[in-house]
Amino acid sequence: MDEYFKTIQKGPFEATWESLRQFKCPQWFLDAKFGIWAHWGPQSVPMYGDWYARNIYREGEPQYYYHWRKYGHPSKVGYKDIVQMWKAERFNPEELIDLYIKAGAKYFIAQAVHHDNFDNWNSRYHRWNAVNMGPKKDIVGMWCRAARERGLPFGVSEHLGASFSWFAPSKGHDTKGPYKDVPYDGNDPAYEDFYHPNRDEYELEKQYGKIVNWYSPNPQWHMKWFLRIKDLIDQYEPDFLYSDGGVPFGETGLSIVAHLYNTSAKNHGGINQAVYTQKDTNPEVYKIGVLDIERGSAEDILSHPWQTDTCVGGWFYDVRAVYKTPQQVIEMLIDIVSKGGNLLLNIPQKPDGTLDDECLYILDEIAKWMKVNGEGIYATRPWIRYGEGLTKAQGGAFQEKKLEWTQEDFRFTQKDGKIFAFQMKYPEDNRAIIKSLGLSSGIFVKKIKLLGFEGELEFEQLENALVIKLPEKCYSTGYPHCFCIK
Repeated sequence: MDEYFKTIQKGPFEATWESLRQFKCPQWFLDAKFGIWAHWGPQSVPMYGDWYARNIYREGEPQYYYHWRKYGHPSKVGYKDIVQMWKAERFNPEELIDLYIKAGAKYFIAQAVHHDNFDNWNSRYHRWNAVNMGPKKDIVGMWCRAARERGLPFGVSEHLGASFSWFAPSKGHDTKGPYKDVPYDGNDPAYEDFYHPNRDEYELEKQYGKIVNWYSPNPQWHMKWFLRIKDLIDQYEPDFLYSDGGVPFGETGLSIVAHLYNTSAKNHGGINQAVYTQKDTNPEVYKIGVLDIERGSAEDILSHPWQTDTCVGGWFYDVRAVYKTPQQVIEMLIDIVSKGGNLLLNIPQKPDGTLDDECLYILDEIAKWMKVNGEGIYATRPWIRYGEGLTKAQGGAFQEKKLEWTQEDFRFTQKDGKIFAFQMKYPEDNRAIIKSLGLSSGIFVKKIKLLGFEGELEFEQLENALVIKLPEKCYSTGYPHCFCIK
């Protein structure tokens, strides 16, 4: 691998923990607060949810039965055939990026490759890609042009590192029924470059009943991962790279992060403007970039930049999904931003590239709310405390749930000498009582504005609370409202 490591872009960063800990989060990411993610690829074709490419080879899984009954048994019709069905025939990235910008997104992320080992770009090192097969389109390139033409920071997500182990069930066979002991198509040597030479991982999974190595120790796989992700960076020079796990493969992964940052520095006067996110919560790891918390949050203000990634429904389009409401998304955004985080939200696309009516509605409602309340979100920083009230999000990944807010729950941000206080539920008595802003806090309130309302507000600052009277003509939209306090 040494000869490959030597090909990384030279610059201020070396492929070591010590060097990469010099990372300083760029201003654009600290200010952005809200991004949209297109977690989209051939696994959207069946419209039957996430991890489809793996679960069709796991006897008894709902996706296994669905695949068998709709397309054929996985010994005959496997995932290699699904990728050819993905056509993206109505994909219009310009129209979608315009929608996302209208909804308030300040950065955009395209999925480049999922665990399914299918590259959504014109990959130089892998024939299973969206230009050679399926759509016959450079999906990542089309997203990149549309975003950059509109001045939106553009990033990519890679989930490739885990693919070698993740795809291991394709080496199996049914244990009962009409296809008992008939090998799945992942056993065919003609498709080994797609399903991987991963029989060792298959045997481990059979023994333990789960994925044993999220990142396989196989050194040949590490080299293939490096070449493909470096190619991705070289072709699109992204502002953001997401890994679905910790930094993959030790020095190999560090080389990719250094290459990303040095490539950005080359294009920005020697100063890195790119962000790398990963999911290892060890402070010595996440200091090299930004911590990502999947489908979760932080319990309190964190001293370093971080991001939640989540979805309005499932990661890939799923006809069974129950979507988050616009209210849930907005409440999550406020809570996350109050603790110094960003929200990266996946809007699932149908296989043809379009959005369904529910997703369009969610985006439209977020757009209306952001137009009024964005001042309290964008370019803000956490206040001395993130909020008050008894309702709290549980910290950690995969902990998100709908919270039942009360009128006593507030979330705070600050900017330019102003405090923004979001009241998370409309008060029945038309009053906001903020205990953190009484006279005893040492803060003296001069003026209060309700974002979206032009008139003056009546308020009284007592020793232990700030009491604000909402205007008579104000009414609840069902979404939190925001006070700008000077």
